[in-house]
Amino acid sequence: MQADRDKTLRLLKTARGQIDGIMRMVEQDRYCIDISTQLMATESLLARVNADVLKAHIEHCVRTAAESGTPEEKEEKLEEIARIIDKLNR
Repeated sequence: MQADRDKTLRLLKTARGQIDGIMRMVEQDRYCIDISTQLMATESLLARVNADVLKAHIEHCVRTAAESGTPEEKEEKLEEIARIIDKLNR
């Protein structure tokens, strides 16, 4: 799990750097399309990080609840996944 955490932190730091760069672009009144392109790249990176986090959650937390949790724990984990899928589809 440590490697996943390191990867996640590295990608989030990259996104933070991208956002800092976008802020400088706005302050410098850079071309709107260039700013938009950088925004889309950052959104894409954050979506990838989110997918990795959710995959790890399913592989570890949900699997553990499914294998050894109480019926309530299993239901709670499934409801969490359903809620996050709903949010992703908005």
